[in-house]
Amino acid sequence: MTDNAQPGRVGYRDIANDLRRQIDAGSLPPGSRIPGENDLMSQYGVEQPTARRALDVLKNEGLIAAKRGSGTFVREFKPIRRVSPDRLQANTSWGSGKPIWNTDVGTRPRTEGVTVEVELPPAAVAEVLRLDDGARVVVRRRRYVVDDKPVQLATSYYPEALVAGSAIAEINTGDGGAYARLKELGHGPTRFREELRARMPRDTERELLGLAQGTPVILIVRTAFTADDQPVEVNEMVLDSAAYVLEYKFTTED
Repeated sequence: MTDNAQPGRVGYRDIANDLRRQIDAGSLPPGSRIPGENDLMSQYGVEQPTARRALDVLKNEGLIAAKRGSGTFVREFKPIRRVSPDRLQANTSWGSGKPIWNTDVGTRPRTEGVTVEVELPPAAVAEVLRLDDGARVVVRRRRYVVDDKPVQLATSYYPEALVAGSAIAEINTGDGGAYARLKELGHGPTRFREELRARMPRDTERELLGLAQGTPVILIVRTAFTADDQPVEVNEMVLDSAAYVLEYKFTTED
């Protein structure tokens, strides 16, 4: 198409499709600069609104991102591989005093903006935790940063009656994190359930994660249960979908 473009005959979707093919083929590799509006106008023989709409299509697909004062570039994808259920195994992760992040990135990410509050839980959380009316929860909120890039927001809810006075109600939960502290309290988790869905981010999530235009998030809600099936934590995680590959391992054995 680039050699045969004729004025008035090329639409914005044609341009977007052509650039997408170049990205997929590797002729426009990650980090490479995308032609600007003026270049596209000249190359394809189109007006500025058509060139702009073509770039907007690729931005909304999360394939390219604009850098203020520098231009528009193909997004670089260096994924964090989130491996389940390996990351929750007590003998190799939190049970041995290590953060569960070691399974994902090999190092502890920087944790920012940690807050701990005692609140009334959202109705859905209260239902999952099987709380009585009026029962409160300890809420831990934080943001995780890897290589100076925010990649995840997390909000954890614990029954106040279960964790009051423990390190879970402090900013620093200590080695092994909250699951190790739950074990010390006699409520160590032995089973987890994770529910996943994708959606577009809320404005605050987009700002806190520094998301490019058109980037969806992955919402993971994890519930931790004890051996006697008592729910002890609900953790709502919002992940930058461009930063993650989710890997799950299964066997055919019971």
